[in-house]
Amino acid sequence: MSEIPFSLDQLRILKAIAAEGSFKRAADSLFVSQPAVSLQVQNLEKQLNVPLFDRGGRKAQLTEAGQLLLSYGEQIITLCQETCRAIEDLQNLQGGTLIVGASQTTGTYLLPRMIGLFRQRYPDVSVQLHVHSTRRTCWSVANGQVDLAIIGGEAPSELQESLTIIPYAEDEMALILPVFHPLAREETIDKEDLYKLNFITLDSQSTIRKVIDNVLIRWEVDPKRLKVEMELSSIEAIKNAVQSGLGVAFVSVKAIEKELQLGILHHAHIKDVELKRTLSLIINPNRYRSKAAEAFSKQILPEFSHQCEYSELDDIWSAKWEPQMEKT
Repeated sequence: MSEIPFSLDQLRILKAIAAEGSFKRAADSLFVSQPAVSLQVQNLEKQLNVPLFDRGGRKAQLTEAGQLLLSYGEQIITLCQETCRAIEDLQNLQGGTLIVGASQTTGTYLLPRMIGLFRQRYPDVSVQLHVHSTRRTCWSVANGQVDLAIIGGEAPSELQESLTIIPYAEDEMALILPVFHPLAREETIDKEDLYKLNFITLDSQSTIRKVIDNVLIRWEVDPKRLKVEMELSSIEAIKNAVQSGLGVAFVSVKAIEKELQLGILHHAHIKDVELKRTLSLIINPNRYRSKAAEAFSKQILPEFSHQCEYSELDDIWSAKWEPQMEKT
């Protein structure tokens, strides 16, 4: 083809329809009319001479050709966004955007403080925080949708070779009890006491639940013997449930700083057990590295960790950036 038979607007519309599952919701998300979306899709199919959607079902379902165009279209849109941000960088942090990713606990309790400090130093840089599961966060870094991220679990095995993963800090996990619980009067509790308690946890498939189980196993505590009375969907819900006397829970110390100061939760210490997990910084070494991301990594991250060596990170940021192009 001598001319490119589609536009960026058409690719954005295709992506929106695939994400929303209908032409109407896609139109609403893009703040345009549904007829305008339908017309763009019709023109796109005419230009490519191939159907992109199956018209039979209630949900907008991509054909094989539609899936192929969407896959390449997302890469094209990401590269266009990187190009714009690279040009913005020429203004030397007088503008531009920083996109940071995080898994649930770090994104809720740690990253907002980091971003607040960054915004004090660079008020003209727009900052976005994407909080998702560890797996989804890693894929967002790999796909170039996020500049850098801090996660509390392991990156998916299929991404570990394509991402740079740097141990960043130790996150202490705490056993929290209601302040009126009998064991709250004890200086320490024994490992055997854990099997007598009623636990409130996140879903068994959540990353932090798996991390806690692995840490317990290392300290010879069998997580299968713990009595799980309730599974909740958020750390805040777990804290409220413990405060109300419904059970006990393991959470990050960062998530209970206010509650400990106010004296409404008790942090119980377990004899001969240290509950810690490693937080990791992840970046994609083959994607564009913005000045905003570099400033965040070199100036903000060290202020929130006294444990990590930054020589490796300095090497990464000082290396000349050369975009990785596919060989043809």
